[in-house]
Amino acid sequence: MTSSDKPDHVSESPEAPTARTGIAAQDWATAAADPQYRAAVVDLLGALAYGELAAFERLAEDAKLAPTLADKAELAKMASAEFHHFERLRDRLTEIGAEPTEAMDPFVAALDGFHRQTAPSDWLEGLVKAYVGDSIASDFYREVAARLDSDTRELVLAVLDDTGHAGFAVEKVRAAIDADPRLGGRLALWARRLMGEALSQSQRVVADRDALSTMLVGGVADGFDLAEVGRMFSRITEAHTKRMSALGLAA
Repeated sequence: MTSSDKPDHVSESPEAPTARTGIAAQDWATAAADPQYRAAVVDLLGALAYGELAAFERLAEDAKLAPTLADKAELAKMASAEFHHFERLRDRLTEIGAEPTEAMDPFVAALDGFHRQTAPSDWLEGLVKAYVGDSIASDFYREVAARLDSDTRELVLAVLDDTGHAGFAVEKVRAAIDADPRLGGRLALWARRLMGEALSQSQRVVADRDALSTMLVGGVADGFDLAEVGRMFSRITEAHTKRMSALGLAA
């Protein structure tokens, strides 16, 4: 998961509320007094940390497929940024008294499974995966961040900052389609497959972790209710459509 790819033209979701209430208005020291909320945050940071570590590894692998030395160097720079994000999350887990490896471990099988099922066959598919597929997870985490305590929210949004992959992917994919319009159909099908797999993977991760799922459906103060969960996935789908348009692909 390259959880830091957010294109400039896709607005951050959800919109920041004018006045935060409940946990969203608290700092970590206050919010963490609720053991269920603390467990949910450890899960969230663990999932994000492993996602960033996997993104680092995948960008390094994608660099092997890069057609030019300049492209290899650009991906290496992005990989370095992803590893820095991982280090911040790992250090935060340690700071709040969680063991980073233990926090990440529950998410390894699901994330590795997703990446095995969506292994790109070439350079362009790898770019589309990082830009479209992984950005769906990034949108999901931004939605969750709006309900987090102020300290955790700041960290989560910081590690979701774009490393440059969004603009790089759009430039390279659009140029390739302009040179060979036949690529558009294949890459559009690939992106639609990524959409389905990414949403399924996100839902599985939440369903398997009681603290996270309870927070999302409202068991923790200021969490989502079931109707809001539906609206959340509608917003994620809308953002996906915008990204497809940026690539010049049909959603």
